[in-house]
Amino acid sequence: MEEIEVEKGYSNKQTAEKLRRLAEAIEQGKEFEIQVGGQRIYVPADATIDFEYERDEESHELEVEIKWTSK
Repeated sequence: MEEIEVEKGYSNKQTAEKLRRLAEAIEQGKEFEIQVGGQRIYVPADATIDFEYERDEESHELEVEIKWTSK
């Protein structure tokens, strides 16, 4: 299977909507569907979620990383 990497920025309102839908799916134990840069992604309910924080002298970065394996 080929490796794919897609990154897309969204407005604050769009980001809040996506995060709200993700939070609801997590609470309900349901699959989450999201479209990122034209790529439709289906995240299973058993995906793991990690928060990653990085800092250097000039900037800070907080990433929310969602991982799962193909079945």
